[in-house]
This record gives sequence, structure tokens and C-alpha cells, in this order.
Amino acid sequence: MNAGATRANANIPLTMLRYSQDMDLQTSPFPPFRGRDRLIAAVDAAMTSGDAGRITADLQLALQDAIADSRIELPECVHRPVGDHYARRPLYHSREHGYSVIAMSWGPGQGTPLHDHDAMWCVEGVWLGELEITRYELLERNGERCRFRRHAALRGGCGSAGSLIPPHEYHTLRNASDAALAISVHVYEAPMERAAVFDPLGGDWYQRRIQALQADPA
Repeated sequence: MNAGATRANANIPLTMLRYSQDMDLQTSPFPPFRGRDRLIAAVDAAMTSGDAGRITADLQLALQDAIADSRIELPECVHRPVGDHYARRPLYHSREHGYSVIAMSWGPGQGTPLHDHDAMWCVEGVWLGELEITRYELLERNGERCRFRRHAALRGGCGSAGSLIPPHEYHTLRNASDAALAISVHVYEAPMERAAVFDPLGGDWYQRRIQALQADPA
């Protein structure tokens, strides 16, 4: 998903961006930002809701509230796009609940290939700008060849949020603007360190491959 995954000198393996037993927010590898405690508290509260459906529904509301909350300001680094790929910058990993929070910065026209979420749920909120979200339905799999049905693209503006719950976890994301930056915040069930990416073969068929995900420097 991140075209910069091959740039080992510039990117950080996500396996390195987890809490160890002796870390706290002051010594963690995550960038500090105004209102971080408020955002984390809201996500923590949603994690106690029950099953995946209830948790993701509550997280959508929590992200929408956080986006509208002037007391929460994402770190300056997320306002810096990367020229050749959309940027992934981890903001937090919860030792207690296991979830991770990633900010993504999308330059004009930048987007993802068709991908899954490694069998994890995810909630995504648009913090700035507008994203185009296209969902896909897996119809058939023959080894590493997969056939999908593409659904109509949706536009998510600033303040909107949505969720993916396996097995409905296939989509693409793209900055809908050809001039403006877009920023989104994603809460994953656990640190997502890899994903299946699907390369088009023609028609409705795609070739599945596994891609390691990496983080851009803060």
C-alpha cells in the first residue's frame, strides 16, 4: 500500500513502533501533539463497548468528535506530504487494548492500490480535505488470483468516518483533490504490519501479494 516500502533508508518497520514494557507516552517513539490524551481517552472508552460492530460504531462517533474538537491538533509532521507516496505516521499503540492509531497524509491525487486489512477491523476518519473511498466485494479466489466486484466510489469529507469489518475489508482510498492535501486518522484493531495487495490482471481479476507496511519519519 505504501509505495515507499522499498525505501528502507527512509522508512521505519512498523514492528519497531510498539510499546515495550518500560515505555510511557513521554518515552514512546510516537510524536507528541496537543490533545493527545483526549484522543486516546476517547478511543479507550470505545474499546470497552463489546463486539467489533459496537466498538467500530462507537469509534466512528469518537473520531468525528475528535475531528471537531479544537483542543486536539495533530502533530505538524502529518501536514507534510511525501512526494512519491501517501505517508503513514503512527500516533499511538495501546498496550492495554492492543489497537494502533495511524495518521495518513495524502498529497494531491495520491492513493492506495486495492488492499485488505489483514483480517482486522479498522475505523477511518477524514481530518482534512476529502477522500474517495471505493469498496470491493470478493467474489472468487483461485490460489492467489482473486475476482472482485467494484462498488460505487464514495466521497468522505472532513469530519466523516467509516469502518471496515472482516470479511468486508477490501477497498481503495484516494485523495479526491488535484491541488489540496488530505489527512486521515485510522484506528486499527492491532498494529497492521502487512496487508494483501491486489494487482489488476484484467477484467474483474487481480493477483494477490503480501506487502510489508512501513512508517514515514515524523
